[in-house]
Amino acid sequence: MIKILALILVVLGIAGLTLGILGVFGPNVVALSPWALAILGFIFFVSGIGLLKSRRDTDEI
Repeated sequence: MIKILALILVVLGIAGLTLGILGVFGPNVVALSPWALAILGFIFFVSGIGLLKSRRDTDEI
């Protein structure tokens, strides 16, 4: 369960970082602030990676 949440956070983080960096340095792809997307994407990505690294490979609850 935690691995699934971690993978979702990583994917959302990658998407947020990509859209945020594209908006900061190029054309704004979405209507939201590109800096907000980049910061939230970084937070989601780091938290997802942290969950994946701290969790062992067992499926214990």
